[in-house]
Amino acid sequence: MKRNIVIAVVTAAALVGGGTATALAVAGDDDSTSVTRTDDDRDDRGEDRSDDRDGDDDDGAVRAAAPGGVTAAEAITAALKHTPGTAVSAELDDGSWEVDVLAEGDTWHTVRIAPDSGKVLGAQKDDEDDAAEVRAALKGASVTAEDAAKAAAAKGTVVSVDLDDDGGDKGWEAETRASGGDARDWNVDLKTASVTPDRDDD
Repeated sequence: MKRNIVIAVVTAAALVGGGTATALAVAGDDDSTSVTRTDDDRDDRGEDRSDDRDGDDDDGAVRAAAPGGVTAAEAITAALKHTPGTAVSAELDDGSWEVDVLAEGDTWHTVRIAPDSGKVLGAQKDDEDDAAEVRAALKGASVTAEDAAKAAAAKGTVVSVDLDDDGGDKGWEAETRASGGDARDWNVDLKTASVTPDRDDD
């Protein structure tokens, strides 16, 4: 008399990255074995972890401009040596200083400066169309972007300086970071270089 013996063993195990279930069935007559395994999560264990190493880009910017690094004023000087004109803004962005220069013929250029060496990393022409507004705002001004950056440096590490040519309160705007990382915004007068807290700065 033919007898069929079927042995089924099911094992479930919980793993750190997810559960794995394995089923093993053995049929006695044909000696066939089938194994079914659900996808475990071993390859995906790290996917749910949040990467805290991204950090704040601004923190990296402050480190780049720390003593021994290239200051905002130095970056502006280097940019103007490469591309003569009027510096209108300077900002630490994506690991380099980006200085916007209004050159002859009302053409705009963005010059990138290495924050550790002061070398020019590259320059490109921009399609800005507000040259007339900028020139009008700077008419009669005696304080340059470089001067504004130097004046604001007394308040902390300057990470950006930009011309505010809107409304009646035209002037330079500067952002500084203290050693603890606190950000402050400042206004720098176009004629006296006096530095006052920005009214909108909390």
